[in-house]
Amino acid sequence: MQDSEKLDLILKMVHTIDEKVSDLDAKVDNLETKVDNLETKVDNLETKVDDLDDRVERLESETREIRQKVTKMDLIMENELRVNIQRVAEGHLDLSRNLHEAMKPNNEIEMLAIKVRMLETDVRELKDKVS
Repeated sequence: MQDSEKLDLILKMVHTIDEKVSDLDAKVDNLETKVDNLETKVDNLETKVDDLDDRVERLESETREIRQKVTKMDLIMENELRVNIQRVAEGHLDLSRNLHEAMKPNNEIEMLAIKVRMLETDVRELKDKVS
């Protein structure tokens, strides 16, 4: 093999290696682009997770506040409203009893008025018979 053939063979090999290196460069560039896209997506995901964490913390805080309000309302119902309702109910019973007692004389007066009317009718009938 002559020197020129050797040189041609070396040049071919260098050219093949150069093509492979160019191919490899393109693949590395493509890989770098994909890695950059992946990093961007990971950053977006981290931002969304942070936002979600903030929302969960706010929700937990609001839930605590709601629980406290419900507990307060339960205490108010037990300690104040029930007692006050019981007082009103007892007062109502007293008023009802008083009303019934106050109505008794009125009922008696009505009965007496009926009896007087009956007696008046009887007296008229007697007057008519006598005259």
